[in-house]
Amino acid sequence: MDIRSTDISPLAWTGDTLALGITEGSTEIAGDLAELDEKIGGTLQELISETEFEGKSGSSASTRIGGNSPIRKLILVGLGKKDDLSLQTLREAAASIVRAAKSQKSKTLAISLPIAGDVAASAGAIAEGLILTAYQDTRFKSDPEDKGTKLESVELLGFGEQSNAIATAEHICSGVILARELVNAPANTVTPIAMADVANRIASENAGFSIEILEKDDCEYLGMGAFLGVAKASELPPKFIHITYKPKGTPKSKVAIVGKSLTFDSGGLNIKGVGSGIETMKMDMGGGAATLGAAKAIAALKPDVEVHFICAATENMISGRAMHPGDILTASNGKTIEVNNTDAEGRLTLADALVFAEKLEVDAIVDLATLTGACVIALGDDIAGLWANDDTLANELETAAKLAGEKFWSMPMEEKYFEGLKSQIADMKNTGPRPGGSITAALFLKQFIKDTPWAHLDIAGPVWTDKDKGVNNAGATGFPVRTLVNWVMARG
Repeated sequence: MDIRSTDISPLAWTGDTLALGITEGSTEIAGDLAELDEKIGGTLQELISETEFEGKSGSSASTRIGGNSPIRKLILVGLGKKDDLSLQTLREAAASIVRAAKSQKSKTLAISLPIAGDVAASAGAIAEGLILTAYQDTRFKSDPEDKGTKLESVELLGFGEQSNAIATAEHICSGVILARELVNAPANTVTPIAMADVANRIASENAGFSIEILEKDDCEYLGMGAFLGVAKASELPPKFIHITYKPKGTPKSKVAIVGKSLTFDSGGLNIKGVGSGIETMKMDMGGGAATLGAAKAIAALKPDVEVHFICAATENMISGRAMHPGDILTASNGKTIEVNNTDAEGRLTLADALVFAEKLEVDAIVDLATLTGACVIALGDDIAGLWANDDTLANELETAAKLAGEKFWSMPMEEKYFEGLKSQIADMKNTGPRPGGSITAALFLKQFIKDTPWAHLDIAGPVWTDKDKGVNNAGATGFPVRTLVNWVMARG
């Protein structure tokens, strides 16, 4: 799909399908819209009247245009109240337009939407909505070819020349799509070895990148007892992935992104039972998938920031070698952990990854993980939790998330709750009591950070959707690649 921007107005455009964004309360035909309506034989007014279209957010209407009209199809999409217009409004409007255009079997499309503040940011947001909604992951279907008419080109009317903004959106979306594909793929396809292969490909194909893959023996040498405790039951070897991007010249900042990378989570000896969602546990590497997706996008955007991408990839399986409930593991910073639940394994892998990241002497560390069901109970499917030991870093991430249209809620780092993690025989247990489970998980991770500004993102809810919603089609969402990229770019 070729996306371009132009100064052409809806009144002057001719082609297959025209899509108009209408704010709530502005459906009265006047001015340029009245002239456009006359040009297409009164179809605009007729569509508004027959569908009782009011411009409410999420609403849409479409029709074919008869006669000798220079436009064959018309799509209206509601934008909600004018005062609420935002970049996310534009993304979601673009998503509605793509779905309507697909049902109309459109090949060429022109979109007329208002500008939400900044012209370039608005063009980029619309492009993101178009690309992410149009993408369909059909890799595992026996007959994947879409036999319908495919949308070939899109023009953003009235935006002028915004090729740079559109190109940036395309690069970011390529990272989101990589993350979606990794999460969508089953655990017999995306293994720790496969994740390492993807990382190697990103590093080898892009200037400024280098990579090291630590094997089991390397991890043992570094004392990564927490990570290896999880890994030892699997027949597949663990892969500790470390990609480094260094810009030309002196970087303005140096950061690390650490993604939980459990390519399958059986629960270990505390096995997930019927009704536990075990069949969805290919998603448990959603943090690692987003980390690699961010790496792909940053490879194209090349900010003046040194970025370290870290994925401690393994499976959590069951065998005669599996860690037992009650085992004590020693992490690479020397802290000991009593394992009271083998299904709280992600935090064990992250513990050693965070120690590794801090030794790189970065300015900030962000980890992201499908870590707790408790966070989903607290915040639902659309909002991720954010914990931080540094207010400036938290604010940076919240700003990046707002620009991306990805939702986070700042959560308390309630130190008192660490009492629930105390062990009689080790430095800590890996789980605490049921209440406040996402908070105690964050407090556990905090034990593996000394002084570096650090944020923990619990993304268990938003990495997946069971139905088409906004810019996400059913399946993996690629959350929060766009937030991570925006955060890195702002530091450069």
